Amino acid sequence: MVKLFNNFVGNPKNDILSGLTVALALVPEAVAFAFVAGVDPMVGLYGAFMMGIITSLFGGRPGMISGATGAMAIVMVLLIKTGNEVGLAMETPYENLGLQWLFITLLIVGVIQMSAGFLRLGKFVRLIPHPVMMGFVNGLAIVIFLAQLDFFKTGTGDDKSWMTGTPLYILLALVGLTMAIMYFLPKLTKAIPAALAAIAVVAAITIFGNLDVATVGSFIRDGGGTGMEGSLPEFQFQIFTLFDTLQGHWAIILGTAVTLAAVGLIESLMTLNLVDDLTETRGSGNRECVAQGAANMVNGLFGGMGGCAMIGQSIINVNSGGRGRLSGAVAASALLLFILFGAPIIEQIPIAALVGVMLMVVIGTFAWSSFRIINKIPISDLIVLIAVSAITVWQDLAIAVVTGVIMSALVFAWNSAKRIRARKSIKDDGTKVYEIWGPLFFGSVTAFNNKFDPKTDPEKIEIDFIESRVQDHSGVEALRNVANKYLDLGKEIKLTHLSPECQELLMRRNPEFESIIERSIEDPRYHIATDLLDAEV
Repeated sequence: MVKLFNNFVGNPKNDILSGLTVALALVPEAVAFAFVAGVDPMVGLYGAFMMGIITSLFGGRPGMISGATGAMAIVMVLLIKTGNEVGLAMETPYENLGLQWLFITLLIVGVIQMSAGFLRLGKFVRLIPHPVMMGFVNGLAIVIFLAQLDFFKTGTGDDKSWMTGTPLYILLALVGLTMAIMYFLPKLTKAIPAALAAIAVVAAITIFGNLDVATVGSFIRDGGGTGMEGSLPEFQFQIFTLFDTLQGHWAIILGTAVTLAAVGLIESLMTLNLVDDLTETRGSGNRECVAQGAANMVNGLFGGMGGCAMIGQSIINVNSGGRGRLSGAVAASALLLFILFGAPIIEQIPIAALVGVMLMVVIGTFAWSSFRIINKIPISDLIVLIAVSAITVWQDLAIAVVTGVIMSALVFAWNSAKRIRARKSIKDDGTKVYEIWGPLFFGSVTAFNNKFDPKTDPEKIEIDFIESRVQDHSGVEALRNVANKYLDLGKEIKLTHLSPECQELLMRRNPEFESIIERSIEDPRYHIATDLLDAEV
């Protein structure tokens, strides 16, 4: 309780000002991602508010910002489109049925994510290799940068074209001014967040200078919205009457729910890891899973589009001095106040100012050190780094991270498989000793089997594992098969320096191994990654 209290009162000035800055940056992204998903902008804004307030209060990482995100919005598109088609084809047409399906899906997403937290699966983010992490931040920086390029175009839909002439020069000047203020102001004073000051200055120039530039309000209206003015989120009673419309469509509901849950958790836990590095503190991945799940359930019940952690806004918050839970709570609360009371003011903020802020986020996010270490890391790590960056841009963050982890795991398995060795010697009594060195697991089983020649070996054999570890069920099976080959030939074999668990697993399949396993006080103690039920088969 004391720690929770300190997270709110530790540095209130910085947290409040940083939260206000983040709230301004949340508006255009929440609206843009709502357009991507095919829902009303207010659904995106409600989603950003509810995700932000719940995760800021109960999440596993003070200072981390959550809201509506593009990675999850893309996954929602097919579900919403399918639901709308089903709704219009009903005997009594139901408009926007896809949105109602989304709310139902978010309830399932919440259950999955909270279950991941209760099962303590959040800790697995710590297993993500460094090349994957670098590829993740580099790819994300590129994605954020590419997203800003859309603001340099005019028109709507497929008719967009690049700006030219005076409008382009004004936009570039305002973006450049925003970036300059954010770069130089911290060198003079850190009394106020540089991003907030930059937005205020550029907004004042455009308002009092009566400049004809794109604003938050025009952005919403160009996308088909009517404005930011709204009311408090309302409980969605109707979703509990629509479960009959899901008959024959549960596959897409459950598939989308699993994908959304996975994408949300991966992006959130990766963001948590990054903010940990920036702040040199450590958050709780399991607690974040529970908070994200609860927030998505609340979104489903109160009409938001759901979401997860937002790395760009999280970095803005941290760099602006927002390190406590108060910053996220202020950001979410301010966003709601914008919706309820401040729409006319917020809609006048120029998009150029927000683009400038996000471009500074790009510069701060990209791991520029990756260029310096190209010639200093293994080629396999370099390939993983580049692949994760490219897949992040090409597909999405979740696919990129999963692919990177799989690639790293395969490289590790391959390298480990090549390390197994067998030093051979002959004792005075004629016993041939195989001293095994290196890990025995699924990847090294073939090389392990090739070390032995049961037919030509002498009558007495000893296999010593003092320098080796049997790491999985494949390794146990390989050892059992080799021992049985010698026994079938009537030869005497002895297995030494196996862990107690390995000895037990071997004797479950072959009780007669009791006589060939030699126990010693020097036997190593380690666990084996294997299913004990499989070992009994």
